[in-house]
Amino acid sequence: MQARLIAFGVLEIEGVAYTRDVVIDEGRIRRRHKGPSRSLREQYGHTPLTSAEAIPWGGPRLLIGTGAEGDLPVAPDVYAEAARRGIAVDVMPTSDACRSLRDLRPDQVHAVLHVTC
Repeated sequence: MQARLIAFGVLEIEGVAYTRDVVIDEGRIRRRHKGPSRSLREQYGHTPLTSAEAIPWGGPRLLIGTGAEGDLPVAPDVYAEAARRGIAVDVMPTSDACRSLRDLRPDQVHAVLHVTC
């Protein structure tokens, strides 16, 4: 799957530009809905990724792109839920996560990609 962080706040996936965080679930791309995690914003200084969100748990690996500078916080409950499900979690800056997607077919991709910070 072809993806790249074009600039701070702009992600391109398969030739389509996105200016919001996205979730990729077996090639289907949708906007990340942060609402369930907003209550922890003050605690983390930024809305973290938590297991309360609709995370694509369907594969053996979850890829999390933490933004241009790698500053998206990932709450401990994400790691705990992944361990419970037997899913490996790879957390890295979004540009690195995009490079990791190049070796995967769309149906193999389970990812959350943050476009800012």
